[in-house]
Parts: sequence; C-alpha cells; structure tokens
Amino acid sequence: MEKEGQVFALCVENKDCEDLEKRKIYQLLPDKEAEKEGYLRVIDESGEDYLYPQSYFVLVHLPREAQEALRLAI
Repeated sequence: MEKEGQVFALCVENKDCEDLEKRKIYQLLPDKEAEKEGYLRVIDESGEDYLYPQSYFVLVHLPREAQEALRLAI
C-alpha cells in the first residue's frame, strides 16, 4: 500500500456487503496484518472502518487535490 498521503480504492465487487457500492471510491486505512490475510481496512458507507477482501477493490492513485476534496466530502 502507498505510504505517502491517503490511499483510496475503487470498489469493483460488493457481494454480500450492503455497505459497499460498486464504482465508488473508498478511503483505506493502513492495516498490514489484514493485508497479509488478503483484506483491506475500508471506511465504508456506514462511516466506520471494516475489513473487506482485497479482490473487491482496485487501488487508485489520486492527485493531492482530489484526495483533499474526498477527505472534505466525508
């Protein structure tokens, strides 16, 4: 996972996950232990962070301005 700035991921799957929307960008929180097990810690639609399979997301690299706009929109 990226070390600088915030990390975001595009949701491409949401099977059995009511708090994820396909084609939406989510903020990730660092969790090395979860990553080792194949999961990402995601701030979902509930506003809380939960673990979801890495296969549900594609990491995206956003310009600093876009990161700030997403952070302020929360």
